[in-house]
Amino acid sequence: MTDKFDKVPGGPSAAAPVSKATTVAPETIKAVPVRHYGRWISGVVVLALLAGLVYAFSQGDIQWQAVQDKLLDDTVLAGAGRTLMISVLAMVLGVVLGVVLAVMRLSRNPVTSWVAWLYIWFFRGTPVYVQLLLWFNLALIFPVLNIPFIYKDEMTDVMTPFMCALLGLALNEAAYMAEIVRAGIQSVDEGQTEASHALGMTQAKTMRRVVLPQALRVIIPPTGNEFINMLKTSSLVYAVTYNELLRSTSQIGSTSYAVMEMLFVASIWYIVMTSVFSVGQYYLERRYARGSLRSLPLTPFQRVKVGLASFSNRPSGGVSA
Repeated sequence: MTDKFDKVPGGPSAAAPVSKATTVAPETIKAVPVRHYGRWISGVVVLALLAGLVYAFSQGDIQWQAVQDKLLDDTVLAGAGRTLMISVLAMVLGVVLGVVLAVMRLSRNPVTSWVAWLYIWFFRGTPVYVQLLLWFNLALIFPVLNIPFIYKDEMTDVMTPFMCALLGLALNEAAYMAEIVRAGIQSVDEGQTEASHALGMTQAKTMRRVVLPQALRVIIPPTGNEFINMLKTSSLVYAVTYNELLRSTSQIGSTSYAVMEMLFVASIWYIVMTSVFSVGQYYLERRYARGSLRSLPLTPFQRVKVGLASFSNRPSGGVSA
């Protein structure tokens, strides 16, 4: 005999009525940022040291008016122009010779490869200052430059300060550019070369039309760094009496007894030139990075524009949670 369930509403088996609970809004989360006391302390220490350095120079026996007066002096501007000229010429010659040396270094011909390695070994192993002095004193061992049926002249007339500076900087730079170009060439996949040879292209045409254009993405960034370094290294040609920026300012300082002030002038011009070319290097690297990045990073001007746009679009009452 089965039990009978009472299905009458309100019976003992009926479920008790459930009261609808009142919905309570969750409390607002108060996010407390982590306090980095070390950052504040280090920032205060750095600012204090910087302020102390500025105060020390402001109290030193420095004729700041002389720095301002000589900054645009004709002699200083001419020296800066010669610095820029010798840097550009040495860099162009160094890049061209560096490409040739890199191709020789990667050649299957053991003679050309060995000669290129020997060149790179020598010029990277000796200081550029020593190389400049070697060119400047070359007349001590070769009084006359004699190329049969082509050219003959006194070595002192050939090795002018400009020629010594150009050869010393360019030949030294070629050794470093050879290694940079070699790294760029080796970064290109070997399948590119094999495919070019399968199409009937010669080794020289493959290198010129296929490999080198792709290697530029790797070659350009360090080349820009080398040129900026060349602008500063050009000050070493002071040793061969080439009248560049440092020598021009030093001559003014020795006659006006404002030695430190003229060194400040030279430093300002070096900073200006390297800063200008650093901006150019940034945009050049950005251009050649288009093939390797999905989206290019924003330029500084674009970042400022985006920041101003986001600030202007922000609600006046603040950001709501």
